[in-house]
Amino acid sequence: MPFELFIALRYLLARRKQTFISLISLISTLGVAVGVMALIIALALMTGLQGELRDRILGSAAHVYVWKTGGIEDYQAEVKAMRAVPRVIGAAPAILGKALVSTEGGDAFITFKGVDPLLEPDVTDIQRTMVQGRVRDLIPRGAEDVPGLLIGRGLATQLRVEVGDTVTLTTPQGTLSPMGMIPRVRRARVAGIYALGLYEFDSAYGFITLDFAKRLMGKSTVDLIQLKVDDIYAAPAVADGIPDRLGANYVAQDWSDMNRQLFSALWLEKMAISITIGLIVAVAALNIIASLILLVMEKSRDIAILKTMGTSSARIMRIFMMQGLIIGAIGTTIGAAGGLALCYVLDRYRVIQIPMDVYQVSYVPFVVEPFDFVVVVVAALAICFLATLYPSRQAARLDPVQALRFE
Repeated sequence: MPFELFIALRYLLARRKQTFISLISLISTLGVAVGVMALIIALALMTGLQGELRDRILGSAAHVYVWKTGGIEDYQAEVKAMRAVPRVIGAAPAILGKALVSTEGGDAFITFKGVDPLLEPDVTDIQRTMVQGRVRDLIPRGAEDVPGLLIGRGLATQLRVEVGDTVTLTTPQGTLSPMGMIPRVRRARVAGIYALGLYEFDSAYGFITLDFAKRLMGKSTVDLIQLKVDDIYAAPAVADGIPDRLGANYVAQDWSDMNRQLFSALWLEKMAISITIGLIVAVAALNIIASLILLVMEKSRDIAILKTMGTSSARIMRIFMMQGLIIGAIGTTIGAAGGLALCYVLDRYRVIQIPMDVYQVSYVPFVVEPFDFVVVVVAALAICFLATLYPSRQAARLDPVQALRFE
């Protein structure tokens, strides 16, 4: 065992007169552990929340939206052309509109989305999240069949309807008559119920066929084409390349641009929480400084004797630096292990439940990113190391003659 490490361990395991110093060292160790643990849990919370919101948004919506000047008349040809774009693995048309859904159980305003039932599962997770029915059930079974409508579980509960029930859709796009503009009123059957996991989609969205959407809106063209790419982080590059590849009359927007404000706010919140909780580690570092200063004062006679025996000032300095680093390393190890364990338990058993209508998710997920974990551990050790510099230098500068004069 190195000489410096041996002396540092002996000083840490103080006896009799040095019990108070050992207590301060223990408090410093616990302070570092609590700070590291709190920081890991906070970062895991914000990372998990960001990832959960991102996954649910991307499961409910497409990665890239493409519009064409003058509208899209032949969407089959456009879908074929866009599927040829590199990194695009799915394409589907869509028409968006607003409507009032009326039933005997109540009324609700919704955003309806006209889709191709055969292509929509290629760009969203609607088929995977169906609780009752299938997306294909939107397709009319015959000429006399009522058009189908897919609604979210929250909206179905609000309207008190089930699969097979009939609802009434009223749109602001009306028909001109001698009495003025008359809103269009159409009947639809509930063909299925889904649960995408986002409150906004599950309580205020509906899916219908393209033909039904055209009749409701009085349109003959499709609004846009939705694209799904093989890597969500490649979506901005794909969106930027659409006009260059297909023509200047195409306009594209990716998911990150459409949700920029949400994820910017979450990132700022993550940084603010990290800085705030990181101050706990700084306070623990101050405790390390205090404990080392007290130890230097208490051990001034021992330091003087070591110097008279030929121990260099550099070795004296390393003794107290090692002592501070041991405190920081033990505290960081305990905090890191405790943080990982708590994050696993909190995420595995979904301990923290939150209102879904406020936060868009039903529980708080905890995800520890390896990069965040390494940064926290390295930062904690660096802070603890810096805290040892001043007391160690003071110990190395101690004059043996002055220290032993009154002994």
